[in-house]
Amino acid sequence: MEETCVPLNDQPKSLPKSTSFGSDRELSLSTEGIEDTLEYRVKAGTEDGKVVSLWHDISLTHIDHETKMETPYVNFVCEIPKFTRKKFEIATDEVGNPIKQDEKKGKLREFKKGDIFFNYGCFPQTWEDPTYIHPDADGCRGDNDPLDVCEIGARIVGVGAVRPVKVLGILCMIDEGECDWKVVVIDAEDKWAPYLNDIDDVEKEMPGMLSAIREWYRTYKIPDGKPPNVFGLDEKFMNKAYADKVIEECNHAWRELISGEKERKVESEDAEVKKLVRKLSKNSLFALAPDLDEHPEAHPEDYDDDAPSF
Repeated sequence: MEETCVPLNDQPKSLPKSTSFGSDRELSLSTEGIEDTLEYRVKAGTEDGKVVSLWHDISLTHIDHETKMETPYVNFVCEIPKFTRKKFEIATDEVGNPIKQDEKKGKLREFKKGDIFFNYGCFPQTWEDPTYIHPDADGCRGDNDPLDVCEIGARIVGVGAVRPVKVLGILCMIDEGECDWKVVVIDAEDKWAPYLNDIDDVEKEMPGMLSAIREWYRTYKIPDGKPPNVFGLDEKFMNKAYADKVIEECNHAWRELISGEKERKVESEDAEVKKLVRKLSKNSLFALAPDLDEHPEAHPEDYDDDAPSF
């Protein structure tokens, strides 16, 4: 089977003037604090010391470092490497959005079920809007996080690493009343990548993989004393075309979040949702403040392009 690559747009285009990073080139990772403590963080940055947000500053679309052109791939930020169990995640409410180990009541969290068998992370510049109810999500709102990703390639991807991936399909998980999409992807450089172009190819070439992913998510909270998770869409993995639409929706929601537009729209929501949106929106705008001239989508309504800087 020949590999099929479909660009997001009809014609490739050059990278727009922006501080976004289109790939992992020119990025470096560092750690802060002692591992296995609440203070431990994995941070991204540049050689000249600039902090890079793994949520806001990595472009969703992968950009070829040499040509500066869009590729058919999407950037994947790994939070939890395969064959590990520490529950690392991007700290969406911290400036710079480092990766930290999740905690509950002061205790670091791990998967009690055991090691995860795929690389787990998210797409940058996406957000599952907690004010939006997807028509296929059984009446559930978004979970207020970047869009989750399951990468099924052979490589063990490190915490905080950014990889170009092919989108294959998506699963709609309902997690404690919230819609929590899981996008299935494969590393663009994986040896199986040329043979996997859509979700049916995964079942054909890797029989049992999709059902194993679904059962992992169904049961992983049971050791914590919680009931099994459930799924929308009759528990089916939807195809690439469907997944691309969800990704596009979540990218649009992220743009509304960082621009402050979403905060202006939440007056009709309950107090808890308004608090979540406002906290994320303000943190995002603060993080982008030094680069507002290069992020026009983040300009507040009263932003003055001609105002003097100090």
